[in-house]
Amino acid sequence: MTNGNGSGAAEVDSAPAINAMVQYTKDFSFENPNAPRSLGPQQKAPNISIQVNVNARQVAEADFEVNILLEGTAQVDADLLFKFELDYAGLFRLHNISPNDMHPIIMIECPRLLFPFARQIIAEAVRSGGFPPLYIDPIDFAALYRKRLDEVAAAAGDAPTITT
Repeated sequence: MTNGNGSGAAEVDSAPAINAMVQYTKDFSFENPNAPRSLGPQQKAPNISIQVNVNARQVAEADFEVNILLEGTAQVDADLLFKFELDYAGLFRLHNISPNDMHPIIMIECPRLLFPFARQIIAEAVRSGGFPPLYIDPIDFAALYRKRLDEVAAAAGDAPTITT
């Protein structure tokens, strides 16, 4: 079988591919400990703090589970408005990816594909908690990856060597 440009199906089978097999919430918590007092008008904008972490593990020869861990708080001075923790994951199957490209794809591209769904879960939970929805700004997973490589290299005292 050929496609419109005359190349064979064998070329399609050798093309690099990332397939998202499934996405799921592994763990989620939303806390609104000072409600209903925290739901009233605030004198100033809350301080919002968000931490992001990405983890991955190989579960089969070509399958990897990738997790985005998002933790955040909103507070005004010392008063906590809300707090959330989300562990959102996906199972990805990678085909025809070179060994040198495997780790960056798992740690950059896979979380990039998961992020919009995790962002929506948090926005809806915050809205359901009685606050305006919190839409987290897009995350530059490539910059986070480079920063982590630099940290590993600094700790090792040489060039980074992260393995999957």
